[in-house]
Amino acid sequence: MKLVKFTKKGIYCIPGKFYLDPWFPVDYAIISHGHADHARWGNKHYLCHNDSKAILKHRIGQNISIESLAYNEPKNINGVQVSFFPAGHIIGSAQIRLAYKGFVVVFSGDYKTQPDFITTPFEPIKCHQFITESTFGLPIYKWKSEVDLQTELQNWILQNQQNNRTSVFLGYSLGKAQRIMKLIENIDKIYVHSAIHNLNNAISNSGIQLPESTLITSDFNKKDIQNKIVILPPALLGSKMLKKIPNAATAICSGWMHIRGNRRWKGVDAGFAVSDHADWDGLLDAVKATEAEKVYVTHGSQSVFAKYLNEIGIEAQELKTKFGEDELVNADEQKKANA
Repeated sequence: MKLVKFTKKGIYCIPGKFYLDPWFPVDYAIISHGHADHARWGNKHYLCHNDSKAILKHRIGQNISIESLAYNEPKNINGVQVSFFPAGHIIGSAQIRLAYKGFVVVFSGDYKTQPDFITTPFEPIKCHQFITESTFGLPIYKWKSEVDLQTELQNWILQNQQNNRTSVFLGYSLGKAQRIMKLIENIDKIYVHSAIHNLNNAISNSGIQLPESTLITSDFNKKDIQNKIVILPPALLGSKMLKKIPNAATAICSGWMHIRGNRRWKGVDAGFAVSDHADWDGLLDAVKATEAEKVYVTHGSQSVFAKYLNEIGIEAQELKTKFGEDELVNADEQKKANA
């Protein structure tokens, strides 16, 4: 059965007459999560998970037509049963399950199988067809546990304080920043950029409690943040604001930091492999758990991952997508950071 097709506007559900994370404006968009390469401006109507609703309204517009569902709360759209399941990527992220006449397709969106301290953990779903991302679809990528990351980040802060340095973390305003906050809470006062502060407020409006943080303004007092903790969007690397921070020790938090060369390339003091995407083993475990008859592999290392799946007996096909998330910087992040 052909339940979905891949079009120039994105993944289209044929009987449901809606799109999944469309690349261009459509009448009905079902959104997996709030990142800009998945939730785009201009759709007539949006459907997302409850915890993404305030995020989408903040990023796209308060007056958009939008409704939301809890995890595993079904909605019938033109005979297709639609439901969301945890993706473990960021707050509010969801896999989208489509069921029609006994046939099930699951669109993963972006996902992470390794649990963290802030996101609803990933939940595998059995299906006939699975559409998976492959951002880190190479065997070299293998993440540390959240406890190990917590120890690593906190020790770095304590070492910086001993050396009279201010710890500055660079991470996406949505998802990465909140996860960093959770990893380092209770060490010292946390200051955040306005792009992060505003998203924190939107997330809090969904009833999610985040670690306490303080907005850092452009006219901040250097003495106030000396030896403290600052979280900025990656686009502010090399900015006037960063240069003004006293004795700043900088660290990029991204899965790409698993490769040491990236740390030198970005010219920062440290790099921590804090990723909101599944590593190689996580991708494989997720695919196998679905027991899918066919797997479609989207953005990232899709050719390598699809080839490997076919080699181990899982039918897979590579899909080219218009947009893909770069964990370091994207256009939306640049705009938010400079706002």
